Formats: sequence, C-alpha cells, structure tokens
Amino acid sequence: MTSKSNKISAKIGLKIVLERTKRKLSQEKLAELSDLSKTALGAIERGTSSPSIDTLDRIAAALEIELSDLVKVKSVDL
Repeated sequence: MTSKSNKISAKIGLKIVLERTKRKLSQEKLAELSDLSKTALGAIERGTSSPSIDTLDRIAAALEIELSDLVKVKSVDL
C-alpha cells in the first residue's frame, strides 16, 4: 500500500470506529451485522486493510449511514 493509501485507510478506519462507538456497537456486533470476521473488521478499523467498496457498503449499511458519508475524508497529503 502506498503512503497515501495508508492515510486514507486509517482515516476511514477511524471514522468506522467513531460511528460504531456512537451507536454503542461492539466490534463483534458490527462485524456480525456487516457479515465480516472480527479480525477483518479490526484490520479495517486500524487502517491496515484496504477494504473493497462492497465491504465498505456493508459496513455503512450496518451503521445505517450512506456509503458516501463513510468514505468522505478530508484531503490526504503525501
């Protein structure tokens, strides 16, 4: 992964954590609702994995937010 990709993944991961905790969902429950393993969701939240659009869409649906809101991050500098 490039440095820019790492930064984007980290920002999206943080956004998932914030939305999940705001809804009082455990990582395990969000993984279940998103049809992901807890390990996979953990890697996404830490920004060490670059999930597919389909995976992000499943996470957004489980969080009851729009995909565009989930992936909307400020500009990432290299």
